[in-house]
Amino acid sequence: EAVKVSVEVTNSGNYEGKEVVQLYIQDEFGSLARPVKELKGFELIELKKGETKTIQFTLTEKELGFYDNQGAFLVEAGLFNVMVGWNSNEGLTSKFNLE
Repeated sequence: EAVKVSVEVTNSGNYEGKEVVQLYIQDEFGSLARPVKELKGFELIELKKGETKTIQFTLTEKELGFYDNQGAFLVEAGLFNVMVGWNSNEGLTSKFNLE
């Protein structure tokens, strides 16, 4: 099954604008060392002053898996951190357990 991640983005400024909403994951206990943050999705949105949009990302085996040292594609069970924001250092965080 896929993991769905959604976030509401509001333009609280005085002007129309564009924003790139980015989704990163971190596998807390993988069998191999993986990057601390892996970019797994992004979307450019336009927002009018005061407008709110809901952005949804879907994480499948493709986004959650990785290749081991022998070239085999693996999807391991475990705890994943999810970070969604406008850059890799700021935003909302959550967790899910992949069984």
